[in-house]
Amino acid sequence: MRPDSAVVARAEPRQPAAAAAEFERIVDHRGIVLVDPIHAMARLQLARALVLSGDIAKAKRVYDDLFGLWKDADAGIPIVNEARAEYAKLQ
Repeated sequence: MRPDSAVVARAEPRQPAAAAAEFERIVDHRGIVLVDPIHAMARLQLARALVLSGDIAKAKRVYDDLFGLWKDADAGIPIVNEARAEYAKLQ
């Protein structure tokens, strides 16, 4: 995987399945750092790409995993609130 491939896939909104595949690779190949913000952001982008590609059930599971990582996050963090709002729309 090229370092920029996930960015390219995400930037192309007509290819959400390709974006999901790239972000899934990042999530599946977690580094040795246990608390890595890139991992959480990749998981969020994976969930978003799955929604765009129509795989709502899998997107919900990815959001659930993400919220597990963010269970102790401050309530005022904008990206956390955005993710929660996106998830609420899927219910």
